Amino acid sequence: MKTVTIDLKKCVGCRNCEMACAFARTGQDCVRDNSNIRVNVYAEDRFVMPMTCFHCEEAWCMGVCPAHAISRNPRTGAVEIDPVRCAGCKMCMLACPYGNIHFDHEKLVSRKCDLCGGDPECVKHCIGGALNYEDAQEANDRKQRLTGQKLSGIMKQL
Repeated sequence: MKTVTIDLKKCVGCRNCEMACAFARTGQDCVRDNSNIRVNVYAEDRFVMPMTCFHCEEAWCMGVCPAHAISRNPRTGAVEIDPVRCAGCKMCMLACPYGNIHFDHEKLVSRKCDLCGGDPECVKHCIGGALNYEDAQEANDRKQRLTGQKLSGIMKQL
């Protein structure tokens, strides 16, 4: 399964990902509130952190939805919310341990990243190369390998 991965060291805080997502969703504007990816800015610490749905293997949001409006897309692997079935109860928002589900106050339904049908706009418009659309297991393996290399280097210094 592929997912959007984030390299925090490469994020420049431009927020192009938010604008691209908002435009892809609405077809008319680039308003941050319409985006399903959010860039959190911590100005005092000079740190920015994009956040979007991880499409968890065991998606808690899917398990708590009383309307059964959340399902996994068999083609993309994305955990998606059906706005027609969504009752707007916000249980999924409470269940998401990462806070990556948002509420649409106009349509009165929950919403989140759907991976743009397998071609995420946020990734295509990331000028820093911080966002990638890649196999989740390969990304996890790479991160574990890099962490192991760092720890190995630290242990050699001791």
